[in-house]
Amino acid sequence: MTDWIGLAEEVAARLKADAVERDRANRPPAAEVELLRSSGLLAADDTATDAVTRIISAADASIGHLIGYHYLHLWRAQLFDNPAAAQRMRADANWFWSGVSNPLDAALQLTPNGDGYTVNGRKTFATGASVADRLVVSATRVDNGDKLTFTVDAKAPGISYPSDWDNTGQRLTASGGIVFDDVEVDGQDVLGAQPADSIRLSLAALGFQLALTQIHVGIAAGALAEAAEYTRGQARPWILSGVESASTDPYILAGYGELVASLEAAATLADRASDSLRQSVAAGAELTAEQRASTAVTISSAKVFSTRVANETTTKIFEFMGARATATKYGYDRFWRNARTLTLHDPVVYKAREIGAYFLTGEHPPFTGYS
Repeated sequence: MTDWIGLAEEVAARLKADAVERDRANRPPAAEVELLRSSGLLAADDTATDAVTRIISAADASIGHLIGYHYLHLWRAQLFDNPAAAQRMRADANWFWSGVSNPLDAALQLTPNGDGYTVNGRKTFATGASVADRLVVSATRVDNGDKLTFTVDAKAPGISYPSDWDNTGQRLTASGGIVFDDVEVDGQDVLGAQPADSIRLSLAALGFQLALTQIHVGIAAGALAEAAEYTRGQARPWILSGVESASTDPYILAGYGELVASLEAAATLADRASDSLRQSVAAGAELTAEQRASTAVTISSAKVFSTRVANETTTKIFEFMGARATATKYGYDRFWRNARTLTLHDPVVYKAREIGAYFLTGEHPPFTGYS
């Protein structure tokens, strides 16, 4: 049996070693994807993917984002009533998968073409697509308005990448746009339609939210680990502290204690959310609206809290390390930039509203691309 956790820790150590330099260089993550591929981590089984995502995210949140979404796209394929197509997606364990399905950007159009389709249009965000082997794409049929999800070679004729991703954080996620110009799609590569009222397919949106939550937890863990290392070895005690080292200052100890407690709580909530989603998927055709709602709220709770923990941790660590830790050579700001960028994926206040509505009135979260 493969030790996925040990393997992830080995890859994380390599990523951590030059994370600051790679973040600063801001180059497409082709070498990093090749590292994931050569390590064998792309084939991790579903029982290990959450842990792997967190471990890699702690070392490099961008690469954690890439592998987390890779696992997500393979996982969500099982939600369609097309096991043969889902199985084909796993046929080559070396394929790196990305997706093109931004819910707020319904710009892709499918035109029936014999036994398949032709797809045209542009998507603004497509995390990892430009360095992927295969893509999972959602587009709308021009003849009847049905939304279909299909797979396609990321380097197929007619696909181009504007390379327009240059954001504050998550710089190595290759999250720029993608253009489809008369791209041919084979009918056998269609996973299926996505009816807006399908309770089972609606779980895909919850999977996305859970993946983001796991990355939040990883970012906080990575920031805390590196800050602790600096505090032990380089931080100086304040002149009025009465102690000989920063790591024995009672205020710093209490500060780290609060952050550690919050991180452990966020990780526990994320694990609970993962278990809930797994149970909802396992329910199959027996999945009820109430079970789905409970899972959605559990995941939202984990995301609300992990958002707070990621942003707080990546800010507070500087108070415990001191002013010298803001030197650019250390690159500790990357944790804050990554957390601040990623936690803006969709407004977390709406997740809190869904939790409150479910708690007070029993209202179920709506089926959207984000809930």
